[in-house]
Amino acid sequence: MGGRFRGALTACLVVLLLAGGAAAQPTLHVLNWQGYGSDEPWAVEIFEQRYGVRVVHDYFSSEEELLTKLRTSPGVYDVVLPNTVYVPIAIREGLLEPIDPSLITNFADLDPTLQWVPEFMDGDDLYAVSWTWGVTSFAYHTGRVAGPVDTIQALWDPQFAGRVGWWDDSLTSVQLAALATGQDPNNPTDLNAIRDKLLALKDQIQVLWTSEDEWNRFLAAGAFDIGVYWSGSAARTQKFFGLPVEFVIPQEGAMAWLDGWAIPKNAPNRELAHKWIDFMLSPEFYVRWDTEVGAPASANLAAMAQLPEDSFNRQVLADPAVVERLVFMKPIAEEQRVRYLQLWQEVKFRFTL
Repeated sequence: MGGRFRGALTACLVVLLLAGGAAAQPTLHVLNWQGYGSDEPWAVEIFEQRYGVRVVHDYFSSEEELLTKLRTSPGVYDVVLPNTVYVPIAIREGLLEPIDPSLITNFADLDPTLQWVPEFMDGDDLYAVSWTWGVTSFAYHTGRVAGPVDTIQALWDPQFAGRVGWWDDSLTSVQLAALATGQDPNNPTDLNAIRDKLLALKDQIQVLWTSEDEWNRFLAAGAFDIGVYWSGSAARTQKFFGLPVEFVIPQEGAMAWLDGWAIPKNAPNRELAHKWIDFMLSPEFYVRWDTEVGAPASANLAAMAQLPEDSFNRQVLADPAVVERLVFMKPIAEEQRVRYLQLWQEVKFRFTL
């Protein structure tokens, strides 16, 4: 009896220890756009097995929502993905922690121009690490639109009346209309001309979309044939969804953007967050993401060099003539952001009249 009792007691202790170990397993909370690389099941599995952690994703559908979640959920997220336009806001509001580049082995392989991005810094402290960059422009269904299309004015072309998909985003709307009216999209001087240009889309727009998933579903269903989109997403549309689309960088230029990983203030797992950023930057992750799914351009030159030579990111975004036509987004003042939001809300309201 004594031996059986000791055996049963030992078994119970083992169960309790295992249960305690499972409960103690660290959890990495990631805040990102849905479907934007980091939540690929294979990527999550690699990281979880390598570091003995659980990765949990939460999502936002706009940069404004990202800021709201950081403001209202302190100490919840370990790593987040803001854009250069919004990192300075997060720094000013004390929403982010400084990052230690010495803990990120792939930092040395970043494009030198993307290592110490001014918008990602405050003094000598780095608050975000460049991850991916790409272009906001438009793409069209090659089976339903006779190409080539090389001008942003195509979005206003009467032949596409009722066939346009538009991203429901105030900043992007203003910037694209600025390009279409010959203005500096980072500092437009004639908002009346931009308002008139956007109002001229009333008979053009069929769909206002808010996510990559919506864009793909609406395009596949024939709800629109040509629409505002992102370069990396267009690559995924081709590879993952098998839809025939052509992404356009028009003669007037297009908006370029840069996203970087950041660590929120009071993040529960700062060490793990640095490991996550390092993994996201690695060629191991990026090359598989781009070749199997489709991705924006990586800030890591070593990762870009391992892409197939015929890949979009090497053929197009590495072309100096193309890069010369790109306008990188810059931070905007709060009053400017509010003005753009009000303008876009006014335009949408007048669409309904």
